[in-house]
This record gives sequence, C-alpha cells and structure tokens, in this order.
Amino acid sequence: MNQTDERNVHRLTTADGRQVVLVGTAHVSHESVALVKSVIAQERPDTVCVELCPSRYESIQQKKTWQETDIVKVIKEKKAFLLLSNLLLASFQKRIAKKLDIKPGQEMLAAIESAQEVGADIHLADRDIRVTLSRTWRSMGLWSKLKMLFQLVMSVTEVDDIREEDIEKMKEQDMLESILAEVGKSLPQLKSILIDERDRYLAEKIRTAPGRRIVAVVGAGHVPGILANWDKPVDLAALEQVPPPGKLLAILKWGLPAAIVAMFVVGFFWGGARTGTHMLAWWVLANGVLAGLGAIIALGHPLTVISSVVAAPLTSLNPMIAAGWVSGLVEAFSRKPKVKDFESLPEDILSVRGFWHNKITRILLVVVFTNLGSSLGTFVAIPIIAKLL
Repeated sequence: MNQTDERNVHRLTTADGRQVVLVGTAHVSHESVALVKSVIAQERPDTVCVELCPSRYESIQQKKTWQETDIVKVIKEKKAFLLLSNLLLASFQKRIAKKLDIKPGQEMLAAIESAQEVGADIHLADRDIRVTLSRTWRSMGLWSKLKMLFQLVMSVTEVDDIREEDIEKMKEQDMLESILAEVGKSLPQLKSILIDERDRYLAEKIRTAPGRRIVAVVGAGHVPGILANWDKPVDLAALEQVPPPGKLLAILKWGLPAAIVAMFVVGFFWGGARTGTHMLAWWVLANGVLAGLGAIIALGHPLTVISSVVAAPLTSLNPMIAAGWVSGLVEAFSRKPKVKDFESLPEDILSVRGFWHNKITRILLVVVFTNLGSSLGTFVAIPIIAKLL
C-alpha cells in the first residue's frame, strides 16, 4: 500500500485481544475499491464488516426491487417525505458515480465479494437508514425540514461541477455530512444524528463483530469518530429508538386547530353571520388556493388539484389527516404507477426533471408540496381571520 492508502487504514485491538483493520473509503471512488480489495486479500480476515444496514445491503445487492414498493402504504404511514429525501440522497450519489463511471457503493460491493473469496463472514455494521432518517425528522421543525429538502435538491443540480479529485477529498467527510454541510451550520442536530450517533453505533458493531481477525470498511468521514469511541461503552438500544413527538408539537397539533375553531365560533357569536362567513371564506381561500398551488407545482392530475383545494380547509382543522395524504392518494389512483415507472426510477432520479416525470416520485412531490401549501395557507389565514374578530 502507498502512503495515501496507509492514512486510510487503522489497526485496532478489542478488549479481548481480537485484531481489527479499519479501512476508510469514499463511497464513489476507484481508489477506495482497489484499497478494499487489497486489504482483504492481504489480511484474509474471519469477518468483514461493512457500513451497510440490512435494507441498504439488499438494495446494493439488488435483491429487493422497486417493484415491491407500495406507494399507497408509504402515504398512509406518513413516510412520503422520508422516501423523497432518501431518493434525493440516492440521486446525488448515483449522479457522481455515473459521472465517474463507477457503481454507487462499489467499495462495499468489493468488500462483500472479497470477503466471499477469502471465506470471511459478512457483518452489517450500520444502523438502519430508516431509523436514522426518522430520528432526524423527529428532531427537526417544518422550516428545518424545508431547508434540508432545498439543500438536497440543490445538491442534485450541482453534481456536474464535481471532479474525481473532489471525490477523493470526500474521504474526509461522510457522504451525508458533505451534502448537508451548509444546512448543518444552522442545524447542529443533523450532524449529531447523521454522523456522531452513527460513529458510536459503527464503533460498537465493529468492536463486537465475530471473529479473531476483522476488516471493517466504512466511509472515511466516520473513522475519527469510530477511533474516538473505540474504548467507550455504547448503548445500541438507545441509538435504535425513534423518540416520540415532543410535548410542544402535540400541544400545537391539537391546540392550534382548536384555537382556530374557537375563533370561528367567537366570530359568528360576537360579529354575526357576516363576520363569521367572511372568516370562513378567507380560511377556505387561503388553505385551498395554496394547497392547490402546491399540487400544481408538483404537476398533479386535475383531480389531484381539485382534491387538495377541497381537502385543505378541512384537514388543516383535523390533526389526524393532512391535505397531502388526500391529494397523494388521489394522484396514486388517478395516475397509477406502472411497472415501467418502478423500473425507470433509478434512472429518473438522476435529474430534477426525472423527479417530476416519474409517476412514483411525482406522487411524493404531490404529498410534500400540497402539505407545504396547506401549512402556509394556515399561517396566512390566521392573522386575517383574527383581524375580522
């Protein structure tokens, strides 16, 4: 190995004397692929740990196809925003990989193939991506989520400016951290969940992996954190929990609609039918128009737009349902995704246009933009109806 390779290879020892070789990589790098193959061939370990969770392992092995995705279930389980953000992250990595003529996660595939060649067991060391993203969303407010989504969208458009030498520099950062660097300046909780927590998680999973000789392949951005946490106790169960919504959110979830309904009651009781009617009209107009505009921006079906306009004024007063879920379901049934949409999804997410063209991602966009429009409509309407009291 040359001097550059040696800087990305660290030799560690567990408390019971087992040997661990920690290899830091860039997730889209020819050099990293060669380094992984070389280390595993030389070390011939009992176990190879990879920075993958079961769902990402299935994805990278192509054992689980997009045809299995139940888009209606995604909407009903309130995971549209999660899935869309995950696809944006995948888009960033896929576009870099395509530009450099390398398969995304190639170094992880190389680790898996090399492990099989030397007869080593494969140990999945990363936390489930769904848990990581869920913990992230729970820690963020609406505005923070929008800033993050905007940063992800911008990252898709900036890939053409990235060169291979820039990719090698990414060995100093985790892929997620590099994408969200600007957002992270104002949202330090992102780094805590996306990077710091996973550093501790990876350290514990690697340290407790089976075998006397272990090679662990991780993004180089995680190496400093793994080294820092190597001799520290880690509670995996705590890191795998998705925290419940905060009390303030629960209060606002029920309290805000109750307060708005109370304003209508007061308006009709004190101001009379004219005032109450004007308040309702502004409420319907603000919610319906902005929710409908969101559906239009997502290029929703005409029935989808109509459903968002009709649903938003009602769903904004019902904490159990959102306008985007209604319009998303209408879009899913109006333009039911076909097999070709699932098959073309990996290619379609490589461009901004593709996100709007593919029926699957368009449904997700309908959910997100309709909910955004409805939320904006609520905050626009509140001061207006308050002035009418």
